[in-house]
Amino acid sequence: MGLSGYLVVSVILFCIGIACTVARRNVIYVLMGIELILNAANLNLVAFSRFVGGLDGQIFALFSIILAAAEAAIALAIVLNVFG
Repeated sequence: MGLSGYLVVSVILFCIGIACTVARRNVIYVLMGIELILNAANLNLVAFSRFVGGLDGQIFALFSIILAAAEAAIALAIVLNVFG
């Protein structure tokens, strides 16, 4: 699969994430939409890193994954605080 295949999948993930973020009022759905948007960005970074060369995109994707883990931990803390 070439670069265009990865970009198409990334655009689909990004559009689903935007639709989930905008259309829902529930905090959990909004956070899931943001996670989908981050995953689309990660896919773009890794795909361009693979086809252009170098490790810069993969390093940025790793930082983005760390950011997503921190976001999930904060979201879990908020949910536990609200419902606990």
